Amino acid sequence: MENWESPVERAIREAQERGEFDNLPGTGKPLRSLGDPERDDPDWWVRQLAEREHLDLSGALSPPLALRKEAATFPGSLLDLRTEASVRAVLEDYNHRVKTDRLRPGVGSTFPIWAPLVDVDDLVEQWRTLREEQAAQRAAAAGNATTSAARDRQGPSWLTRLVRRLSGA
Repeated sequence: MENWESPVERAIREAQERGEFDNLPGTGKPLRSLGDPERDDPDWWVRQLAEREHLDLSGALSPPLALRKEAATFPGSLLDLRTEASVRAVLEDYNHRVKTDRLRPGVGSTFPIWAPLVDVDDLVEQWRTLREEQAAQRAAAAGNATTSAARDRQGPSWLTRLVRRLSGA
């Protein structure tokens, strides 16, 4: 009785015979993530694929996890906002989305994951502090640039001019 070979197996065998699988990158080497204690994760290949292809997987997060991730960036992510009213609007919108998410019916017998509500007044105060620090840093940087520019406009110091004169330059 003859051995039957599927079309896929035949295509693979013929490609092997032609040498198309010879000298592939990584041939004979272990997979990078297997056995690595830092990357001993069952989803390592998904993370590696996302990293290699520059994929944004934030859309794959469940709504509560996406909200938690958003809350973790407060107040630093609010620094681009110029007014306290806009900061309050963003934070109140976040709290509204958290409350709306909590109204979702639970699925399964597991305890639902909830995103935390944020204290709007506390985060506005943190935002103010960060904005003041940022403004002070900008002012200090501008002051340093101004003094160095003023120094450049003045020209060489008296000592430099004296040394040049004495050396005949």
